[in-house]
Amino acid sequence: MINKLSLAGLSLVLLSSSVFAHGPTPQRVDEQINIDADVATVWQKVNAFDQLDKWHPAVESITMQDKTTRIVTLKSGGEITESLDESDAERHYIGYRLLTENIEAIPVSFYTIGIEVEAADTGSKVSWSGRFYRADTGNFPPENLNDEAAVKAMTEYAKSGLEGLKASLEK
Repeated sequence: MINKLSLAGLSLVLLSSSVFAHGPTPQRVDEQINIDADVATVWQKVNAFDQLDKWHPAVESITMQDKTTRIVTLKSGGEITESLDESDAERHYIGYRLLTENIEAIPVSFYTIGIEVEAADTGSKVSWSGRFYRADTGNFPPENLNDEAAVKAMTEYAKSGLEGLKASLEK
């Protein structure tokens, strides 16, 4: 016969093991910027999948492997490979994902990014949304590969990208 103390002990063991065994949780970044340019002009620049290096200050160059796969060479060093998932001209939305990680370049193991352009009072509002997992997917990642490092890197990448887009369109 199992007594209440035994059940309580078993529950604690099960709870403890589930707390430490879950691995990483998805993280997110959501940034926006207003740009003094019409939606069509902003969308044309955002939707040019092979032209990210023309407006994102962290990107050195883009090499297209095919129509939907690009290798992004970063100015800080390293390359990542991304794949275009969606380009919706009616919605002014583009979505892409990380295919080949480089945790030295960006401390994430996977991400999806969506960029949407909408009309705003002073031109356009551009929204950048990213969903990602930290680089070290184990239970006890080092500081440089943990959730905080991933959030910091992806937030800086989104913000600098939006600021670069704005600067390139408002010259």
